[in-house]
Amino acid sequence: MELSKNYLPATVEEKWYQHWMDKGYFRSKPDGRQPFTVVIPPPNVTGVLHLGHTLNETVQDILVRRARMSGYNACWVPGSDHASIATEAKVVDMLKREKGIEKSQLSREEFLKYAFEWKDKYGGIIYHQIKKLGCSCDWDRVTFTMDDHYYKAVIRVFIDLYKKGVIYRGARMINWDPKAKTALSDEEVEYKDIQGKLYHVKYPVTDAAGTPTGEFITIATQRPETIMGDTAICVHPEDERYTHLKGFYVTVPLVNRRIPVIFDTYVDKEFGTGALKVTPAHDINDYNLGLKHNLEIVDTLNDDGTLSEAAVVFVGEDRFAARKKVVVALEEAGQLVKEQEYTTRLGYSQRNPDTVVEPRISTQWFVKMAEMAKPALDAVVNGDVRIHPGDRFLATYKYWMENVKDWCISRQLWWGQRIPAWYTSDGSFEVAATAEEAVQQFAARGIQVSAADLTQDEDCLDTWFSSWLWPMEVFNGISNPGNEDINYYYPTSVLVTGQDIIFFWVARMIMAGLEYKQTKPFSDVYFTGMVRDKQGRKMSKQLGNSPDLLELIHEFGADAVRFGIMISSPAGNDLLYDNASCEQGRNFNNKMWNALKLIKMWEQRQEVDNTDANGHFAVKWFESRLNQVQQEVAALHQDFRLSEGLKALYSLIWDDFCSWYLEWIKPGFEQPISAAVYRKTIYFFEQLMQLLHPYMPFITEEIYQLLDNRAADDSLMMKQFTTPAQPVHSVLVEGALAKEVITSIRDARNKNQIKPKDQVVLHIETKHQHAFAQIENILAKQVNAKTINFVQEPVPGCINLVIQKDKFYIETETALDTSAQKATLLKDLDYLKGFLVSVEKKLSNERFVQNAKPEAVEAERRKKSDAEAKIAAIEESLKSL
Repeated sequence: MELSKNYLPATVEEKWYQHWMDKGYFRSKPDGRQPFTVVIPPPNVTGVLHLGHTLNETVQDILVRRARMSGYNACWVPGSDHASIATEAKVVDMLKREKGIEKSQLSREEFLKYAFEWKDKYGGIIYHQIKKLGCSCDWDRVTFTMDDHYYKAVIRVFIDLYKKGVIYRGARMINWDPKAKTALSDEEVEYKDIQGKLYHVKYPVTDAAGTPTGEFITIATQRPETIMGDTAICVHPEDERYTHLKGFYVTVPLVNRRIPVIFDTYVDKEFGTGALKVTPAHDINDYNLGLKHNLEIVDTLNDDGTLSEAAVVFVGEDRFAARKKVVVALEEAGQLVKEQEYTTRLGYSQRNPDTVVEPRISTQWFVKMAEMAKPALDAVVNGDVRIHPGDRFLATYKYWMENVKDWCISRQLWWGQRIPAWYTSDGSFEVAATAEEAVQQFAARGIQVSAADLTQDEDCLDTWFSSWLWPMEVFNGISNPGNEDINYYYPTSVLVTGQDIIFFWVARMIMAGLEYKQTKPFSDVYFTGMVRDKQGRKMSKQLGNSPDLLELIHEFGADAVRFGIMISSPAGNDLLYDNASCEQGRNFNNKMWNALKLIKMWEQRQEVDNTDANGHFAVKWFESRLNQVQQEVAALHQDFRLSEGLKALYSLIWDDFCSWYLEWIKPGFEQPISAAVYRKTIYFFEQLMQLLHPYMPFITEEIYQLLDNRAADDSLMMKQFTTPAQPVHSVLVEGALAKEVITSIRDARNKNQIKPKDQVVLHIETKHQHAFAQIENILAKQVNAKTINFVQEPVPGCINLVIQKDKFYIETETALDTSAQKATLLKDLDYLKGFLVSVEKKLSNERFVQNAKPEAVEAERRKKSDAEAKIAAIEESLKSL
């Protein structure tokens, strides 16, 4: 079979993914093996995967494939999240844009029909992308958070927590998204620093009878459009500017409503004018002041962010348009003192990033979080759940859990699990799975109603209230507790997720797992970093800096994309994405492909002899390097340092195998290769492909299959890792010496313009001639030396080199420029003398010698000794020039 010039990923990827699927290699069923379970963080069904998902899915696939090849029963559950706010907004926009239909024109059932159609369309796109990336998910286990069993599980948990008193209903100040027209939890508000304005406004003072006193109280506000909702002016009781105003009132500008002057230590008398307008309906702190002083609540905003009837003026105007008009009206009334530039923090809706959140009093459903948070905090602090990298995120997790607030879980939406609360006409309610159950519960209270008399709560539940059950309910652990799957696969092994949902999802899953399974939902949490562009900006559709995954795969191939995103993504750290990293991955593919073509060329040139392949130094050296890196990669995976693992394999394959080993064993022109060495080389290449397979599954499977004739069921992805032998340290040292000597001599030949075909004589002055015994033949071949001599004194008329502690003399017929050699040696000498000074300074520091680890001190002493030896060797070489 003739191999293509370059590796062609498209046909290879399609072929092998279908093969793996046909063979059922991704499927998992409970058996006697130890499970390795991963549940995918379900992407929202609102569009296509971005590069953050690509990183996340790639990391999971690496972990799952390596576990499968390590003897575990690997189960990776795919799925998607209904994403109530985001999806409903998309569906509403689609209906208006494509069909000219407003949501208000539809019944709930009609709207949900369109929403499910959206889910079927975009859920399919997402799964297609995940497959194109090569992800080895168990596609028989796809779960959606609105599946029938999942829906029932969410309702069951809501009812259970309500009966336990953990869920309650009440009027509270909440965050309101005027665009989505729904409540948000505190965690769904993102704060941004913006440049705004502070407006200073005069309020006329009146006495108790309503007679103007001629005085004014000036307040400063960022939100003049809320002035119409003011129900008091508050000042500090010890502020001498205002103590005479006890019992007095002020008149609210524009609406001429009389409100009291109240006194409270909450006010900072040193800040601004020391007077605070109190608008209980539109600020959490004002709301608390209002409760304390029994103030009226005037809600001047509608749910869409326009001014309500209660505002009296500018009714129906958008809040920001109204702000401008209020400022103009205040100025015309002579009550605007001044405007001032002001830096402030504004809360924006996470689901509608252009929408400013409004604090609003609303009757909603809440979860009491304090009791549930404590065991979830303990599970992480005591190491039962391990966070990677813990040094970055453990403190963040602790802070949030120690300062947790009650969770607002009701949303004014139709797309989601509908709250199972049933109301009578007078507002009484019962929480039950069905209207019939609610009727029975009303009867138990002595209230006789029929199902037809009851109305179900219009709101649905926060999306996170369903996804916190994910590790359990993907195995029907809530809807069918105690089934075989939940008992076998739970708790899961590793959760791979983004750092931005540590509170929304990670902490809440731990709470839910401890509540309903009495154990953690996973053992390890691996936080990926955020993918940014090469300018450091977060990837976003608005900036247009986020590449399309399918286009990247089309251009570079899935393996190259996986390589590109993993090579620069240490755990938890943000990564700067650049297409150049995918190009590097593509070049790596071609490097391995060319190595395959070279080796296959030797297949017909094998010579059967009686030599043992292990008698060849190159074979011995590479076997030790392979064993060394196998151990290194295993340790890196244990610590979730996957990027470092890929770098180690990249260096082993590109440098050690392709650039060194294959060159060392390469037969001469039209010369045969030892059959034993050839078979060993095939074995090495297979081992390399096996190690690399979790990172780059397609090309590794293709090369593995082409290296030898395989049985139909011989697949690399199912090939089990074996325990590597211990590397031979002395062989590794000799190999490193060979590489350094060859590189230095080639460099010297180059600088002295000695042509590659011109032979030289190499003289080596060393006290350790035995160190060169096994590598002498390789040296001669690689530097084109017709002989190698070992000498005890300098050889005149040669190119002089100092490598480690040894001196090398390259004898050539080419005329030499000793001044260039001298300049190079003097440069090396200056560097080494400076290095020696820094080492001696460190060793003369008593603090370092006493406090550092003994091995660290010994390492510095070795550096000193090596530098001194090399300095002596260079000085001798300079004398001989």
